[in-house]
Amino acid sequence: MNEGLFYKRVRTLGDKLGKSLNQIEKELGYSRNALSNYKTKTMPSAIRLLELADYFEVNPKYLLGMNEICSKNTAEKNFTELLFENLDKKQKLEICRISQIWMLQELMNNQAQ
Repeated sequence: MNEGLFYKRVRTLGDKLGKSLNQIEKELGYSRNALSNYKTKTMPSAIRLLELADYFEVNPKYLLGMNEICSKNTAEKNFTELLFENLDKKQKLEICRISQIWMLQELMNNQAQ
């Protein structure tokens, strides 16, 4: 049976914590063998993905194999970029305008001090 990447990463993260999949399932209130069901490349629901990412303190994209960096802090740093990428051109220009106004105010405040 070929294990899916999601399952491998969950199992590896559990091993790093010194916990079995059954222990993790118990702590999260999942049914027995709930995590083993992902062994055959099935994917978790969005809620379960977020619960597991929060439990392991990793980026959800890492669990899905979309990112090789597992640090949750990295995900938080890149959130602004992700948000910006999903704006249309008009929204991006508005953000730039607001940012320029803010920067000018900061410069003026720093010079006044």
